[in-house]
Amino acid sequence: MQNNLSDYDNGGPLFAPLVVLELAQNTEAETITWLLNRITDKQQNGGAELLVEQVLGGGQEEQKGKPNIFLVGSTWPRLLAGAEEVGLFKEFNDGTMRGFTFSNRESFKDFQGDGDGFLNIAECQYIIKYELDTLRAKSEAHVPGYPKVKLYPGKSVIRRLQSKGILVQYFPLHDKEELKRLSFSWYRNIKLSAQPLDNIRHYFGEGLALYFRFLEFFTFALVPMALIGIPYYLFAWEDYDRYVLFAVFNLMWSTVFLELWKRHSAQLAYGWGTLSRKKAFEEPRPGFHGVLGLNPVTGREEPVYPSTKRQLRIYLVSVPFVLLCLYLSLYVMMIYFDMESWALSIYYEDPNFWTGVLLFIPSIIYAVVIEFMNLLYRYAAEILTNWENHRLESSFQNHLVLKVLVFNFVNCFASLFYIAFVMQDMMLLRHSLATLLITSQILNQVMEAFLPYWLQRRRNKKVHKKVRRILGDKELPLVVQVQLESDMNTYLGTFDDYLEQFLLFGYVSLFSCVYPLAALLVILNNMTEVYSDAFKMCHVYKRPFSEPASDIGVWQLAFETMSAIAVVTNCALIGLSPQVKAYFPEADTQLILTVVAIEHVLLAFKFILAFIIPDVPKHIQIKLAKLEFESLEALKKKSQGFGRKCWRIQRSRRPISDEKQRGHHPC
Repeated sequence: MQNNLSDYDNGGPLFAPLVVLELAQNTEAETITWLLNRITDKQQNGGAELLVEQVLGGGQEEQKGKPNIFLVGSTWPRLLAGAEEVGLFKEFNDGTMRGFTFSNRESFKDFQGDGDGFLNIAECQYIIKYELDTLRAKSEAHVPGYPKVKLYPGKSVIRRLQSKGILVQYFPLHDKEELKRLSFSWYRNIKLSAQPLDNIRHYFGEGLALYFRFLEFFTFALVPMALIGIPYYLFAWEDYDRYVLFAVFNLMWSTVFLELWKRHSAQLAYGWGTLSRKKAFEEPRPGFHGVLGLNPVTGREEPVYPSTKRQLRIYLVSVPFVLLCLYLSLYVMMIYFDMESWALSIYYEDPNFWTGVLLFIPSIIYAVVIEFMNLLYRYAAEILTNWENHRLESSFQNHLVLKVLVFNFVNCFASLFYIAFVMQDMMLLRHSLATLLITSQILNQVMEAFLPYWLQRRRNKKVHKKVRRILGDKELPLVVQVQLESDMNTYLGTFDDYLEQFLLFGYVSLFSCVYPLAALLVILNNMTEVYSDAFKMCHVYKRPFSEPASDIGVWQLAFETMSAIAVVTNCALIGLSPQVKAYFPEADTQLILTVVAIEHVLLAFKFILAFIIPDVPKHIQIKLAKLEFESLEALKKKSQGFGRKCWRIQRSRRPISDEKQRGHHPC
């Protein structure tokens, strides 16, 4: 069904718009009709059984050149049925988290009447996305109106249209009232307290809520490091005995922090119903291509691409490209050291205020170059990973994360390792670490928050001026809201946000014993990061779809790997201290062996500590085991009841005197 949205603005037919669907401007009318019929058709006919309304506003002249934009919604019964399809877990009346079933809906907590309000808006939009993504071709050989765009039975319609550019984008619509309430409780009212995590989850979903909780958890965990680091910075610069103690505390802190986070995230995920939720079967990525074949799991036709070709692309092209980028990064690093030597020579010739200022210039330039190289490499890594043609989105993300992490680690930390272990200049190490840390934080704030906000505000001003000429001071209608949001930047997920925290964690865990103020600087950065990230999620980017998450995924492994590297780094720094070297005046080999032995002991202690602290709290383990036991018992009773029913039916049809058949299975 297609209606003019002005009816909705005037209080016409009840329709709750949830998702915006934008087709290309030149899309064929036949294609639009076919797609809308598939979206609105009943499920038994292969449709999604959703509601659709077209965005129409203004006269014919205003509509010229505008893309085809539609709003997708749903009835409450359809959303509840979809909640069962996607496997949502909700709180049961007995306090446990169970998979939602429509037939048993009255037994779930907070379910009242027809279920209005039982699902939050992020869950509703996630269900709509799921129903659209699983809309499959039936007998169509091609997309109607596009003979060259082939289809085959079982192919995801939305993914096909997206890969061919017919579907420009689809995204969840903001709820203006809820967004105002969330904004006020989140970032407009600046206060030193916990974030409104439940409100964030209800509006943006578990994936984003988990990131903001990790950001907050990491910031609070840095407080002990900062409280200890400030006295070290003020009173114990060259006291290496205390410096060794700070390094040991640093190692224990990083391990305990990560283990406590795993427990905390498991507790959050259980309360959100994502801990025991099974992952949905992954469909091929929209950009995946290959020869048409048969999926051995689903039995459906889909593109097939030989893994040997993918491996050849990875090892013959991707790996050499990454190595070349690492070489360029190290080459730039050596240029930086030449600049440092030049600045020092000028300072020693004529030490004054201006030559003193000049000493900071090479580090600042190098920090800016590092950020620029990280940005360029990120785009190149995305293109390269896409070219590798990974079938699943999870595989694509894992390969992209690995490429980006390796380069960022070398690009950001190679100079610090060189200064620490080749030049062995602790004063220069402190100076370089402080400059890199402060400059990167300033650049990140500008690039992530202020620049996108400024660009978006300029775009919005142009639209607002047009609207005000027509409407005056009235509130913006839904038509204008949809058009504004469709022009917003797309949020690309939490990848860059976690990457930034990973690098900050590296600065703290690897070298903060040399520069104890690192933890304090990261705390100050994260305090502003919370508010800037919250602002950009609410006003700079399109609203992202909810992503069910039970942990931070591959980033947990990345942080733990950094923590293990920190053990080696800090032990080596301890070995370089004058007090430790004094115990081995003429035996460098013995010193190295001693440091390596201590390092192995600390690594062993670290892994023992990780083993002792369970990833999931005991009370949640008991609840999960109890739920699994009840599920098995219910399945057993159901199968026994079915068996008795089959036996009774078979017996009523079989002659009693037929003794030979009684030993057979009654069904």
